[in-house]
This record gives sequence, C-alpha cells and structure tokens, in this order.
Amino acid sequence: MGRDETLRQLLADAAERGIRYRESCGDRPVAPTPAAVAAVPGLVEPLPENGCPDDEVLALLDEIGSPASVAMAGPRFFGFVIGGSLPVTVATNWLSTAWDQNVVMHEVTPATATLERIAIDWMVDLFGLPAGSGAGFVTGATVANFTALAAARHRVFADAGWNVEADGLIGAPPVTLIVSDEAHPTLFKSLGMLGLGRDRVVRIPTDGQGRMKAGDLPPIKGPTIVCTQAGNINTGAFDPTGEICDAVKPAGAWVHVDGAFGLWAAAATSTRPLIDGFEKADSWATDAHKWLNVPYDGGIAFVAKPADLASAMAITADYLITETEHRNPSDYTPELSRRGRGVDVWAALKSLGRAGVEALVERCCEHARAFADGFRNAGYEVLNDVVLNQVLVSFGEPATTRAVIEEIQREGTCWCGATVWQGRTAMRISVSSWATTEKDVEQSLQAMIDIARRHTPAPSTEG
Repeated sequence: MGRDETLRQLLADAAERGIRYRESCGDRPVAPTPAAVAAVPGLVEPLPENGCPDDEVLALLDEIGSPASVAMAGPRFFGFVIGGSLPVTVATNWLSTAWDQNVVMHEVTPATATLERIAIDWMVDLFGLPAGSGAGFVTGATVANFTALAAARHRVFADAGWNVEADGLIGAPPVTLIVSDEAHPTLFKSLGMLGLGRDRVVRIPTDGQGRMKAGDLPPIKGPTIVCTQAGNINTGAFDPTGEICDAVKPAGAWVHVDGAFGLWAAAATSTRPLIDGFEKADSWATDAHKWLNVPYDGGIAFVAKPADLASAMAITADYLITETEHRNPSDYTPELSRRGRGVDVWAALKSLGRAGVEALVERCCEHARAFADGFRNAGYEVLNDVVLNQVLVSFGEPATTRAVIEEIQREGTCWCGATVWQGRTAMRISVSSWATTEKDVEQSLQAMIDIARRHTPAPSTEG
C-alpha cells in the first residue's frame, strides 16, 4: 500500500471514529462510567523502544479515550460555560488542521490570515465595538485578558512617560488596578503574569447579584486600569461598565471588560441592553468556544486602538516579513507560532449569520429560565436573577447541596457543578450548547429534581 493510500485510510478511520463519538453524545451518560475511567491508567507505560502502527495508535486512543471522556459536546452538559462545537466548526477545524498553517504572517498564510481578519470585523460589528477595533486570536479568556491587559499596561505606562516593553517594571511608576470583588480568577492570574500583581488591587464590593458598585470607585489618580465584567461566572450579572467608564475615563483610566461569555449578549435583542455602555471601554476579552460553540480553543482579545495591542505584542526578526500592507496576525498575540483559530470563528459566523447567533443566545437564555422556573415550582431556591444563561440552585444545607450534585454527576443524565457564591453553596447550571433542546431541559430537570427529593424533605410549593 502506498503512502498516500495509507494516509487516506488513516484519516478516514479517524473521521469515522469522530463521527461515531459525536453521534453518541446525545444518548450516552454525560459522565464516563467508572469502568471507562478505570481503563485509562492502562495507557501509562515507559516510552516505547519501538513505534506502534498508526492505525493501532488511533484505535487505542478511541477505545480507551473516547469512553473515558465527559460528553461536553452533547446537549446536557451544564457544568461550565462550555459550548458544544457546532458541526460546521468541527468539520472546518479538521480541514484547517489538515492545512497545518502557522498563522504568523499574512504573506505566508494568506487564507487563514484573511479569514481571521474577516472574523474580527464581523465580531466588532456584532458586539457593537468601536469601528476600527483590533483583535488577536488566543487560547481562551485567560490569555485574552492577559493580552488585552498587556495593551492596557503599555498605554498607561506610555502616558506616564515609561516604555514598559523596553525598560520593564523595575523603577516604573505605580499603577492602580481596580477590580470587582467577584472578578474571575483568570483575571488575577493575568495580572500576575503581567507583573502587575494579583494582590496589588483595589477590590470594589458587589451588590446582591454580583455587580460591581460603581458608587464605591475611588478617585482616579495617576496610571489606572479598571477591570469590569460582562457576565458574572455565577449569576450572569453585568457590571455597570458604561457608568464606570463615565466615572474613570475622563481622568485617563483604561477600562477593560472580561466578557468571556457575556459579551455574546450583544448578539440578541432581548439581552443587548445588558451591555449598553460597554462599547465605551478600551479593551474586551471573550471566548468563541463558549457561546459561539467552536472547538477548543478560541479566545479573542479586542482593543479599541490596535496600535496599543501591537505595541505590546509585535515582534521583529531578520527572517520575518514585518514590512507589509497587510495585518500580520502575530503582531496581536503573545504567540508567534499558533494554529488558525480564527478559521473556526469565521465558519461559525458564516454558517449562523447574525440571525443564527441571536437565536442561539436567545434559546440558551430561554432554557436557563426554564430550569429556574422548574426548580422554583418544585420548591427549591434559585439564588440569582436569571438574566442570561446562568442558574444557581440551593438544595438546603451545603452538605445536602453537594450530595445532590455528586449524585447528579454519577447518575449521568446531565452534568452540573458546585459553586460557593456570596457564602451560599449552590449547584450552577450553565446553558451554552447549540445542541440543547427543550426535551433535554425537561429530561435533565426531572432527573435532578428526583435526585434532590431523595436527599431532602419534599419542599413546599405553596406561595
């Protein structure tokens, strides 16, 4: 058998295995069985002295890895804000992986570089960001926050007369960092990686839904970065970013928005008011692998003035084509070498169109409200105002709530996780998948309530 025929058979086998896996996600238990998990250590071995045939490698991966995976691509995974990867994005991801493009320079990868530029323009339009905003495709919201905040760091230091990229932070003027008391942990990680300090922040208290209290902002003096949130990871609530911008930007502060999933609220008529004023910010971070449902990984860092992002991220070398009329993708990301993540985003937006993205967001929010209504009607406490796709449910005492969650995860109809929010232990339901239907919600609700009633007295549904 020739090399080309061997390649064709291997890739066809991989495609068929992938198709079978995706077809199984709607019917199989969401969590893997104990037996499947127990088989995984069988993969552990010393580095083989001799190689294994490619088809056997693939078969081993499928036969052990596939059953031991959580069905995050299916319709009843609600444990994190995770999309289910639209079929078209899985297909285009396979194709672009076959291209094996290193998206560094436009001249070297003109197709992928152009597709990424188109996807950026479409998202700037969809989100209502300032015309001319730039962006970089990164791994996820952690690196999107890092990348956007690197641009913020550049600008506030440059305004203070300090070249932080050249001279570093030693001896630099101090920068005030203002964050919500309920900011996501990845934001603090980003600040640490930037050398700005995870703990050298001014924390602003939040209200009963997790929104930053704009009235508690301190006076702005000197270089300042304010980090707000579009979509609290527990409640889905939105900081009053427009009001915050009006308060701090006249004094020269940079405002950054962590919108990992909440920024997509801009796509739907019913949720668009939640982000009114967010366009006044200077940078935004989001994930396409959350609500746009592209395969992992797909983060995006947006900056209103692309020059600030390029100043923080651009690289030059004798062997690189840096003098060009085109947008070089590597000027806007921490990585020099990376895959063409923007191809998946382009494919999703091309397939769905504006109306399809809106329908996806609306549908997930409707499902979240249905979950909340179902639990309230069953007599259980929903802790948050369901303004987006997040629902927090308490089953009473913390130990009881955790026991219910653990049994839900074992039972397998659906998968939800635990959280502690404002001192309350709760089950968190995140509805983000294109594949989730009303039937999936009804099936999941019934299973969750049946399990909860085995752990709690029958709650009163009166009133």
